[in-house]
Amino acid sequence: MSRTLSQEQLWLQRSERGTASVIRLVVWVALRLGRPVARALLWPVCAYFVTFSPQSRMASRDYLTRILARRPHLGDLFRHYFTFAACVLDRVYLLNDQLDRFDIEVHGEPLVLDALQGGDGCFLFGAHLGSFEVLRSLGRRQPGIQVSLVMYEDNARKINAVLNAINPALAMDIIALGRSGSMIGVESRLAQGHCIGLLVDRGLKGEGMVRRDFLGAPANFPLGPFRMAILLQRPVVVMFGLYRGGRRYEVHFERLTQAGEAGAETISVDQLLDRYVARLEHYCRLAPFNWFNFYDFWH
Repeated sequence: MSRTLSQEQLWLQRSERGTASVIRLVVWVALRLGRPVARALLWPVCAYFVTFSPQSRMASRDYLTRILARRPHLGDLFRHYFTFAACVLDRVYLLNDQLDRFDIEVHGEPLVLDALQGGDGCFLFGAHLGSFEVLRSLGRRQPGIQVSLVMYEDNARKINAVLNAINPALAMDIIALGRSGSMIGVESRLAQGHCIGLLVDRGLKGEGMVRRDFLGAPANFPLGPFRMAILLQRPVVVMFGLYRGGRRYEVHFERLTQAGEAGAETISVDQLLDRYVARLEHYCRLAPFNWFNFYDFWH
């Protein structure tokens, strides 16, 4: 198992290095030449990665075979890459508060407001599905809502470098796990009434993982975020920002725990994880090309 995970991490590192380089180019073009020009450049960029990234192409084909229930053709693979690239491009504008460029439809917004009643904060679980940054649309509609992202230290460092290129003021929105004060930082933000956002479909080598059936086969999911939610006794809401083409996004919120349930004996870590995996599969089927885990997820 450790050898397989090491291979997975190698794929992710290569993908992240290539993605960071593309993001920096996209930032420059997007902010100086505009979205239409930047989107035109996505075509050759995606063609390059479809052609010269065999591992991620294989992973894309495997996922699309499962979600489409047929063998994907080249157009499907390109659409998968292009959807990812389009969300990367739009991140530049979303993180610079240029939400007026987009048509964003929000579903379940009252669930977040309800979870935040009492000022004790809540957990907001997402995935590498669509755009997590489109969550900023809720912040504009509800200015009192604050979101702190939580991720592992290595990822936080890489993301901060990218965010500094897009909007330097955003770097402080991230809490890095793996430090002695990480949990204190999470508890402090919760006490201030923040939403604590995590992408919980992906874990790291050495982290406690469990197998769950996902799109017809067992896959690994990390236990840590779900244990944290139960331990800190906060409500859990799932959020998926689905890209629908052009300028359109749909933001979906669903409550995974009922009022007073998180942290109580009425729900276990396994039950919370099962609920999450079921909703993740639902939204993958709803927007199949929004899945952005370009590695062998079912190792």
